[in-house]
Amino acid sequence: MATCTRTMWKVLAGCQRQLLRAGGPAYTGASLTAPRNLPVRTFAAVRAQKKDKKEETKVKEKRVIDDTDRHKPFSKTAWAPMDDVYVMRYYPRTVYGAADAIDMLKNFQALDFTPHRQPVYIDLRLVMKLDKKKKVDPFVSTVQLPHRFKTELNKVLVFTEDANQAKVAQEHGAVRVGGTELIQPILEDQISADFYVAVPDILPKILPLKNKLRKKFPKSKRGTVGTHIPKMLELFKTGHDYVVENDCYVRTQIATLDMPREHIFANLQAILIDVCSHRPASMGPFIERAIIASQSSEALWFKSEDVLPRPAAEDEEE
Repeated sequence: MATCTRTMWKVLAGCQRQLLRAGGPAYTGASLTAPRNLPVRTFAAVRAQKKDKKEETKVKEKRVIDDTDRHKPFSKTAWAPMDDVYVMRYYPRTVYGAADAIDMLKNFQALDFTPHRQPVYIDLRLVMKLDKKKKVDPFVSTVQLPHRFKTELNKVLVFTEDANQAKVAQEHGAVRVGGTELIQPILEDQISADFYVAVPDILPKILPLKNKLRKKFPKSKRGTVGTHIPKMLELFKTGHDYVVENDCYVRTQIATLDMPREHIFANLQAILIDVCSHRPASMGPFIERAIIASQSSEALWFKSEDVLPRPAAEDEEE
């Protein structure tokens, strides 16, 4: 037993010496304070070139997939469904002609037993972007529809201090005529109207109403400032106004479903022509997407180019 113990201690002592020899610092004959020969660079380093900011901020172009020669649209099941009942997201959206879309709305009303006299709406998405980070300013416009669907006339107030102009305005159906004495009642909501018309001379005097009336404040761009009072009253008493919402959308009523198909189409054409009249001359198509729907029906996408008149250049080519 004692012999085994001595042998084991010898083995452990040898292992300890071996570990100390392997892990300890290796000393050499060279002095630590001796000068060392460092490499010397005899040339200048090349300066790193900065990347151009324009190259870094390049916008990736949107990839447009051409499906004309494909057996089916990209990421869709087929060009058209084979059955009457199908999942819509598996097939391309159907875009109808404007006249066909109006006929479909009338058929939906008969099949669903919904009210015969219900409003018909359109939803347009406009291309408002221009070059160099500019865009078309949202606008408000009034158009004379060929077939009115409202039974009541709009209330028009005329700002003028001329007695003769005031008399003419009253004869042509103005609901109220006056000058600066109308400012306080309008601010206190005692007087209100659908449209406010003014002559150019009184415009600086009614500036306190600018924050109150906002988009209804008389402006020459909207046609609510002028000297031809009978013409302005004729337009705004029976006119239909619309506004560009959320920078690029026009949502407005154009007719009622009980009107004849030709009347609905004529009102639709009048509004689309007026909308496209605000398009800058350097732009292409102004209407990106057009939808028509009644109050109780589904929304139908239609081709706005079929409603708008063709340019003269295209007719000459044909």
